[in-house]
Amino acid sequence: MIVAAVATLVAIGLAMVLSASSAYAVAVYHDALYFFKRQIAWLAVAAVLAFVAYRIDYRKLRAAAPWALGASVVSLGLVLFPHVGLDAGGARRWLGAGPYAFEPSEFAKLSLVLYLASALAAKGERVRSFVHGIFPLCAVAGLLAVLVVKEPDFGTASLLAFTTATMLFVAGARLSHLVMLAVAAVPPAILLIRHDPYKFARILAFVDPWKDPEGKGFHIVQSLLALGSGGWTGVGLGFSRQKFFWLPEAHTDFIGSIIGEELGLIGLVTIVALFVVFAFRAARIALAAPDRFGFFLALGCMVTIVVQAFVNLGVVSATWPVTGVPLPFISFGGSSLVSSLVAVALVVNVGRARLESPQRAVTAPPARIA
Repeated sequence: MIVAAVATLVAIGLAMVLSASSAYAVAVYHDALYFFKRQIAWLAVAAVLAFVAYRIDYRKLRAAAPWALGASVVSLGLVLFPHVGLDAGGARRWLGAGPYAFEPSEFAKLSLVLYLASALAAKGERVRSFVHGIFPLCAVAGLLAVLVVKEPDFGTASLLAFTTATMLFVAGARLSHLVMLAVAAVPPAILLIRHDPYKFARILAFVDPWKDPEGKGFHIVQSLLALGSGGWTGVGLGFSRQKFFWLPEAHTDFIGSIIGEELGLIGLVTIVALFVVFAFRAARIALAAPDRFGFFLALGCMVTIVVQAFVNLGVVSATWPVTGVPLPFISFGGSSLVSSLVAVALVVNVGRARLESPQRAVTAPPARIA
């Protein structure tokens, strides 16, 4: 069911990338298939890497967790150096060159989940200690989040924080400790937003986009117009009007708006249902994992994908401030597609190990589950 749900989402994504990007691709690259062909190429790469992630014994990844985390820290640091990190749209988030560029923050999400799964499996009940339990893990997550914020990418940084908090909570961390850390993080976040005109403008636009519909609120207003035009059944696949340079980032961050316009509310509800199916089945696999590491690995991969999906859909429906977070499996972007499919492969990997060793069970269930 997980494979079927994700395959359906990827197929919808290919169709919508072709539709949403065609006008922009013709105007800039004189090729309506420009982004579609690149997405197909990245899908091929993602499929190979996902197959490798599925076939390898996931328990062997535990030893690689610190190395993966270190590689993420180094790559996120390199992004910040001029002439090393690639600058686009006012942000420096990519390494590489031309069509071979990748976004280290996407892989930082996977490395953080891998590291937390390994650490939480080893800590056991010590996670209830602040000094020896959650503080070192939150410090690691905080380092990644700070590097991502410097790009700047506040949306991905918040996803790293939410994934960490969820995994710690399920592992049995004291709620009072998590609340204390969350409260401590609020003032720096407010200062960061208040002293960054671009981020502050996004918050103001979220509160009242119609106050400045041709300026700060332009993204949200155009997204809502697209959703409103779609109605229940949409205007038809390929017949969007907003993709003709009215809606910025139509094939990336706001592809959900084009889906709502062309496929209507029914199309968006179908996508939400597919993500719910994925979340439900992934949670079932996590609960039946052969060991604690497998439990946390499957849980973290599921949370990362599902939360990102609903944040993106919240942005396009004006129920969440605008952030540069793509819709997993659907938005154009090679790094996002690769990291998402590898995360799914790791979830299915844990499920395969459980089927091959049905007599094994999670030796010490997390406190919230037990």
